[in-house]
Parts: sequence; structure tokens; C-alpha cells
Amino acid sequence: MKRRLYAGADVQRAQSIEELRAMARKRVPNFCFEYVEGGAEEEISLRHNREVFTRIGFLPRTLVDVSVRRQGRRLFGQDIASPFLIGPTGFSGLLAREGDVAMASAAASAGVPFVLTNVSTTSLEEVVRRSGAQVWQQVYLYRDRAFVASVAQRAQAAGIGVLALTTDSAVYGKREWDVRNFSSPRRLDWRNKLDVLRHPRWLIDILYPHGFPRFANLGDLLPPDQTSVRGAAAAILGQSLSAALDWADVQWLRGIWPGKLVLKGVMQVEDAQRAVALGVDGIVLSNHGGRQLDGALSTMDVLPEVVAAVKGQLTVMLDGGFRRGADIVKAIALGADAVLLGRATTYGLAAGGQAGATRALEILRSEVDRVLALLACPDIDQLDASYLRRLQA
Repeated sequence: MKRRLYAGADVQRAQSIEELRAMARKRVPNFCFEYVEGGAEEEISLRHNREVFTRIGFLPRTLVDVSVRRQGRRLFGQDIASPFLIGPTGFSGLLAREGDVAMASAAASAGVPFVLTNVSTTSLEEVVRRSGAQVWQQVYLYRDRAFVASVAQRAQAAGIGVLALTTDSAVYGKREWDVRNFSSPRRLDWRNKLDVLRHPRWLIDILYPHGFPRFANLGDLLPPDQTSVRGAAAAILGQSLSAALDWADVQWLRGIWPGKLVLKGVMQVEDAQRAVALGVDGIVLSNHGGRQLDGALSTMDVLPEVVAAVKGQLTVMLDGGFRRGADIVKAIALGADAVLLGRATTYGLAAGGQAGATRALEILRSEVDRVLALLACPDIDQLDASYLRRLQA
């Protein structure tokens, strides 16, 4: 019998993130799936983000008591149940009804933080109140600094303690396969319109009865006729984001934000060191999931040198291509404090809403636990590079 992944509707039958991906592809329209799936231009970085893990092998120990295992970590003074958190992913409201709340609730049930995107379709106050999650708030440096300050003030008032500034989106990456779904901005071509009609469950879940969801945290930043999530990315990035973002803006944000500040999009040692000098509390090594600069290195390529330069001076996290617990364990062994998940949990959300996102986290937690046991490493804090070997290309 030919091997094939399960692609039904019961997320509990999914055995891997790849299986959730297959389910997601079947459940949501093509234009939604392509937004999640695609990368920039020739998708070189997108592919490399996954391939890099195959070039790092495990070197397990033996005859160690692993009857009790621990994978929890401590980030910014708070315990988390696993060495990962859900990173900011836009347009979740197009994948499941109130997708941001669903994702945050899944994170809460798993005991890990959730980073709420600035372009969520549910207000940050609602997400905090309804999910019970440890919520971090993502921000972009928009041209309207008063708006950025207001988001920071709202986050503080809602009890959010961590602000994550995305720094690698001064201009919009060219995601060609995403653009091909539209005949003009915010208008699907005829093939994608027909494809939408072939997904009645999605139509009922997302569009009934109020139509496309709208951004809930952008206030007056967008024109009234461009607040719908339908094709609005170009409007956000083209009209609102500042290409003039520099270290002075980070210093400004540090000055108005009393909580923990994280920079997401760092790739060079020099930038990590500059973040330390400005009093930044953490960094996320990121090539934006291969969706911005095509040809950018993987975060796993640069992780060891960044850790060597700034470990102990700030929290070092990373994202990019994590689909297996083994991938996460490799990153922790190389010195990362935690991993941010992007597509992995988004596939779960698209496959089955909150239940699907919860299942994604369950799969990854169980895989991390199993890898620790098979490495003969009962405590994740004992991991180091001695458990790994770089393989020859």
C-alpha cells in the first residue's frame, strides 16, 4: 500500500506538522494557503530554512537515567512549559474564526507564550482577556509614531509585559506566488474565486455573516475602505511602514516602553551587540521565514556566532523552518533560549482552528520529550553542542 498522509478533518489523527499541513491545504482556499506557505522570489531561503536541519546530526549518549525528563525554560523571569512559543503570524483571522484568540488559547493550554501580531483581527485587549495566555505584543515602526506609542500604552494597560519590534520589513518582500492569486490589489482572480466556492466550510467559518474580518488594532492608520484583511498587506506596508527605521527608533521605543523589549529580525553579531548596548532585553534571529530577502542565510547558520558574542547579556531566540521537535532541540543545544514557531502552528490553525493549533503544540512537545530521552539528556538545560555534529555537505 502506498504511503500517504492523512488529510481528513480530525486533527487528533495528525502525527506530524506535515500532516497538519496537508489537512490545512485541503480545508482553506488556495489564496489563504499560499499566503502561509510561500516565500520570496525563488524561495531559496524558504528551502534552506528546512535543509539546514538535515546538515546537523545528533550524537546521543547512553546509560543515563531518563525516567524523568524536563523541557521547561525560563524567559524574562517567567517559566514556560516547553522551549518554544508561538511567534507573530498575520492574517490568522482568514484561517479560522477569531484565529488570534484561538492561537493564543492554544498557547495558554500548552503553557507557552503567544506573540500577537500587530495586524490581528481581534483587539489585543480581547485576546488577553479571553485567552488567558502569556501574551507578547508585536509592533512595527509605522510612520505615525503616535500610533506606535498608543499600541505600547494599550499593551501595558492590558498587562502585556513584552513588546517585540519586527525590524526586517522596511519594504515588502516579493512573494510572487502570493501575488499571482490576485488580478489586482484586493481582488482575487477568477480561478481563486471559483476555488473559494469549493471550500464551503471555510466560507461559513470565516465569511458568514459579516464578510471578511477587519483589522482590530490599526485604528486610523489605514483608510476606511482598506481595513479588511482581503489583500490589505500592500496597503499596510506601502502606506504605513517606515523605510527610515534605524537604531534611533529602537532607542526611542526603549525610552517609552517600560517592559521587556525584543528585536525580531537580527542576523548579524554586530547588530546583536548593538541591541545589548541600547538596553534591549532579547533578540529573535529571523529571516522572516524566507518571505523577505531571498538568499538570506538561515538563523541556524548564524546562531552559534551570535550566542558566542552575546549569551548572558540578553535572551537569544530564533525562528525559521522549525517543523520537528528535533529541530527545536538542535537550536537549544546550539545555545538558543527558545524557538518561535510560525508556519508549524499556523498549519494547525488552518487545519482545525484552536484544536488544530493545540494539536501542533502537542506534537512538538511530545517530539522534544522523545528526542531528549533518546539523546540520554533528561534536562533540557543540560543540552550543549556536544550532542551534535555538523555533517559534511
